[in-house]
Amino acid sequence: MTNPTAADSGEALLAGLDPEQRAVATALHGPVCVLAGAGTGKTRAITHRIAYAVACGVFPANQVLAVTFTARAAGEMRGRLRMLGAGMVQARTFHAAALRQLQYFWPHTVGGPPPQLIDTKLPLIAEAVAACRMRADRTELRDLASEIEWAKATQTTPDDYPVAAAKAGRMPPRDPAETGRVYAAYEAVKRDRGMIDFEDVLLLTIGVLETRPDIADRVRDQYRHFVVDEYQDVNPLQQRLLDCWLGKRDSVCVVGDASQTIYSFTGATPEYLLGFPDRYPDATLVRLVRDYRSTPQVVALANALLSEAPTDTLAQRRTARARVELVAQRPPGPAVEYEEYADETAEAEGVARWIKQLIDAGTRPAEIAVLFRINAQSEAYEQAFADLGVPYVVRGVERFFDRPEVRQAKTLLQGAAVAAVGADPEPLPSAVRAVLSSNGTWSPTPPAGSGRQREAWESLAALAALSEEYASAHPEAGLAEFVRELDARAAVQHAPVVDGVTLASLHSAKGLEWDAVLLVGLTEGLLPISYAETPDQVEEERRLLYVGVTRARERLRLSWALARSPGGRATRRPSRFLDALREAQEARSGGPGGSVVRGRGGAGRAGGDEAKRSRRAGPVRCRVCGRALIEAVERKLGRCVDCPSDLDEALFERLREWRSARAKEQSLPAYCVFTDATLTAIAESRPADRAALAGIPGVGATKLERYADDVLALLGAAGGAADGDGDADEDSADTEDGGELF
Repeated sequence: MTNPTAADSGEALLAGLDPEQRAVATALHGPVCVLAGAGTGKTRAITHRIAYAVACGVFPANQVLAVTFTARAAGEMRGRLRMLGAGMVQARTFHAAALRQLQYFWPHTVGGPPPQLIDTKLPLIAEAVAACRMRADRTELRDLASEIEWAKATQTTPDDYPVAAAKAGRMPPRDPAETGRVYAAYEAVKRDRGMIDFEDVLLLTIGVLETRPDIADRVRDQYRHFVVDEYQDVNPLQQRLLDCWLGKRDSVCVVGDASQTIYSFTGATPEYLLGFPDRYPDATLVRLVRDYRSTPQVVALANALLSEAPTDTLAQRRTARARVELVAQRPPGPAVEYEEYADETAEAEGVARWIKQLIDAGTRPAEIAVLFRINAQSEAYEQAFADLGVPYVVRGVERFFDRPEVRQAKTLLQGAAVAAVGADPEPLPSAVRAVLSSNGTWSPTPPAGSGRQREAWESLAALAALSEEYASAHPEAGLAEFVRELDARAAVQHAPVVDGVTLASLHSAKGLEWDAVLLVGLTEGLLPISYAETPDQVEEERRLLYVGVTRARERLRLSWALARSPGGRATRRPSRFLDALREAQEARSGGPGGSVVRGRGGAGRAGGDEAKRSRRAGPVRCRVCGRALIEAVERKLGRCVDCPSDLDEALFERLREWRSARAKEQSLPAYCVFTDATLTAIAESRPADRAALAGIPGVGATKLERYADDVLALLGAAGGAADGDGDADEDSADTEDGGELF
């Protein structure tokens, strides 16, 4: 019988959990998959699950292992477990757990002390590069380290690297064959020195567990129950280790959100999360949907962003089924704001002024964040904040003037300024570019792909742009004056701060939150980034923006600039995601809290068309059988997935051909005109006029203005009449997957 005291303690642990969190906490037997949207309390749910199981005697505390991806997250989990009375439970990162096991069993398997664990790969990679009779600067060494880490995480050998890299669309800093040679040489240097890296910790632990059944049995006897947080970020090597830990048991609870997969460049993949029901057909599935972090305005924007993701392929539809549509739990807050600026300097200054007003009104600087796509964007904001006396901290990267490439460039510019004394003056921007190009560290054309080399190039490009801006304001200035300007900026930006506004890249903001978030630089080429060329890469950029949006608790502001420098040509286009956001928001929101758009070229205002499109009240029912629709996919489709579709196939194909032609005319991806989901909705409902067409999700004010005449003409030619309610918003081909959850 259950101990009454333990039962009472367990019930107390469940108090205060919402129904979905309680379902997670009480699912104690067999495999469990938790799809947890941003801000839905996933850490609360899984720590209460562990504590409840321990309190009820289902899980002995010393037999539970909770694993996550960062030391900070593991520390937070340990702290919560202690507060819940489960302090004996182990919560570690994958690497920390594996290292502990490797160190314990090494004397029993190999003998002697375990190999030395290196802190950084760079010195050994430098030796490997030299052994291959090559040369590489520190930036290139870092990119080579990233390639080696990706290869080892995906279990790719040096011999297989060139083919695997090409298949994965990698853009290594060197020719793939040369990179593979450096990888092989690095492994040889490491072996000769008796050293291991962090990936080796996992590989060696796996090797011990796979070749020594006696040791595997001891580990599995120690740890019988597993919880894996952020499961969408697992890579093949980590999954293999988890499989070794589990053996043939299935007491594992995984928690993740495929919509927050933003680290695929490191080898992370959501496939293990999406395929969990395939591996464990009897798994308990729980969706955490109640968002306690953000206001309804922010939540609506986040949902709108994901709802516009294409569902053209089977993989995309599979991902869509795993998507969590958030339900806001907080009271309404301020409107989401959009702001357009003439250039990046004006954007940074406008952002700084807006933040200064927030601080003056009582918001703590530490509760405000400015998030950007690449680290080189920080310089303009560092300067704008310094000019206004706004305290700030740069997260996840050195301050702009502390970066190695910027320090080196300053040294070169100082030397060039001395050498130029008495010489005929050269226009400042040309002189700066010549100096930056002198040692081969910078060129007008960016390097292919991402990585540290690209980041360094962006930092130097920011210096070149700064020289143009300075020359515009000081036409007679030369290199000496520009160097003094850089020194002055560096001195101001090194002022000590305690409570400052956070400047961070979108990647480094994952897992954090602030009262006010400003997403800046939202233009084509930055978000999505210029080297995001495939549909999958573009969708990862969408998820990155989603992560940024969901960092905001109360205030959210999105901005972009039409030119890089003051006086420059306005050649930039707002991010393709912005149109989708505004149009989806118009279709979903209304009344208080509508979005605000300011600045030149803004599309849409608070109220107006948005106010006419209020969310329908009451349950959404299937237009075929009348059943109340629960799943988000069914509500968007307007019918049960198993009910027959009234799709006009011929009309749908004509619409696709028209879309292809328009996309080609506008140099856009086809889904930026209309997604397949929207075309499906049009072909199913066959709207008779503009008003009916406007009621279809994905047809906002801008697209209505651009495309309504064409679409209605196609419908008229097809003899279509409005015979649906226009709620379909999911590809009708979803039914071909056999009704799987995802």
